[in-house]
Amino acid sequence: MIQFAIVGMGFIADKHIAAIRNTEGANLFAICDTNPERLVTDDENVLKYTDLEKMLTDNPQIDVVNICVPSGLHANLTKIVAKHKRHIITEKPMALNSADAKEMMEVAEEQGIKLAIVHPNRYRPAIMEVRELMDAGRFGKLSHANATVRWNRGQEYYDQAPWRGTKKFDGGVLMNQAIHNLDLLLWFMGPVKSVQGMVATRFRNIETEDVATALIEFESGALGVVEAATTVYPQNLEESLSIFGETASVKVSGKNALFIETWDVEGYAEDEVEALKAKIQNEPWGKKGHDCIIEDMVAAINENREPAVSGLDGYNPVRLIEAIIESSETGKRIIFS
Repeated sequence: MIQFAIVGMGFIADKHIAAIRNTEGANLFAICDTNPERLVTDDENVLKYTDLEKMLTDNPQIDVVNICVPSGLHANLTKIVAKHKRHIITEKPMALNSADAKEMMEVAEEQGIKLAIVHPNRYRPAIMEVRELMDAGRFGKLSHANATVRWNRGQEYYDQAPWRGTKKFDGGVLMNQAIHNLDLLLWFMGPVKSVQGMVATRFRNIETEDVATALIEFESGALGVVEAATTVYPQNLEESLSIFGETASVKVSGKNALFIETWDVEGYAEDEVEALKAKIQNEPWGKKGHDCIIEDMVAAINENREPAVSGLDGYNPVRLIEAIIESSETGKRIIFS
């Protein structure tokens, strides 16, 4: 039985608790938060701590720590947990800058622990179908791709917690909302060669951007377009991922990127496409992404392999976001070394 602990008992911790309980071979052993009022669980056997170091020192049987604190604290807590040689699952974004993300990867490697990042959208059924198509080479040579997030987050959303919308603890629409889409874009399109971006804070009273656009050149020669906003009136409009190749054009969309809008693939009959769309329509969310992340960590420990969504997978979108913002601030195209 793999023993899990959670540090940071905010909103997202509930998803981790449910995922641990849903996973065979996983057990929630302890929870930790500096605010004792948040240490609430319906399982009296779960230990409760307000000090992370003490929790780890007192309980060597803890195998994995799930880091669910505000984003700006991920790096420091990763160092503490790694020092105690426990495996780590950290919520997205991995960190708020690439230097911290790189250091997190390095300390995990030095201590011989596994580091997984929560990018659960990879496990959506429609996205998994696209991945299967990509792995089978059905796109041929890639032309370009588009990642779009047209959402609404009103001022009241940012006012719910003092850390939201801050540079130190949260980040803007790219780091908070669109990072899932950038993760998928990089997962399908590969490494970035260069990027040119523009970001702005148009409507919300926050330190970070609420709208962003970018043009990407991938190492393969394919191009990418990113559009992300929390300024769309009056509610979420669209989240989509489109990929275009020599022999396939695919678009996954909806208010959340759940449904197959376009599936023009060489060799696919019309009835096959309709059957695929119907299958996705029937169960668009599929198995919960957090459940998949927890299951994979249990398997990675038992099989002594890297997690499916590794530290490098967390680093790459953070580096891209950093470059988009740098490009906007300098007015220059950023070349990746």
